[in-house]
Amino acid sequence: MSSAMDRTVRYELADHVATITLDRPDKLNAIDGAMRRDINEAFARFRFDDDAWVGIVTGNGRAFCAGADLGSQTGNPAGDFPGSFWERPTVNSFESGWEIFKPVIAAVNGHCLGYGLTLLTWCDFVIAGERATFGFPEVRVGIPTTVGALRLPQKIGWQYAMELLLTGERIDAARAKEIGLAGWVVGHDDLMSEARALAARLVRGAPLAQRATKEMAVRGPGMGAVDATRFGETMRRVAAATEDAAEGVAAFREGREPVWKGR
Repeated sequence: MSSAMDRTVRYELADHVATITLDRPDKLNAIDGAMRRDINEAFARFRFDDDAWVGIVTGNGRAFCAGADLGSQTGNPAGDFPGSFWERPTVNSFESGWEIFKPVIAAVNGHCLGYGLTLLTWCDFVIAGERATFGFPEVRVGIPTTVGALRLPQKIGWQYAMELLLTGERIDAARAKEIGLAGWVVGHDDLMSEARALAARLVRGAPLAQRATKEMAVRGPGMGAVDATRFGETMRRVAAATEDAAEGVAAFREGREPVWKGR
């Protein structure tokens, strides 16, 4: 694990919002082995931090994340795992599929390539600064894109996804919004204030109800209609037994804003 002095990812928590900043600007936030460990630690902290209800992920400098650092001197950017060549974990990071059902906002400040774009496809909201670019350049160096190929067509549709995945070309922020990859395009200097404004809107919702809703949205499409409905009803009953559910009803009756506790 990186020491406090050379940490490549910053984690800051305020008002129930965790901001995860990729902080290797001299390398355009390209992921090397050390940064992989720091990213995983930051998202694990967010995952299990009861006071963190919403996440914002962004980058420091000219890039959100320029992909993998192919010249890494600190280990495999995908992660170092003991064992044989074949038997390795498939889901080992947020962008490869860690289950985190808290809302996550991507505030894309610059180049968002490769690993960076794969991470973005697991975020719930994408706010792009006007300088942002997006792309999967892997095919241009003879490497297939795998997790991104699984997720991107679900986000933006087959043809737009294949255009990015199979050409290796970049698109700008305006095109990203046009094809549904980004929800908003804002001025570069307004990016973080817009991301925080969205986060502030999100923390007004009951955090446990939000997580149950997001999990339903993630899992439901892979189930049959009857199983999905039954799963949803189970989730509803579990959420209805929480303190926050009682607080929500009480606040509604009393005409006031609810005070959520996340339990």
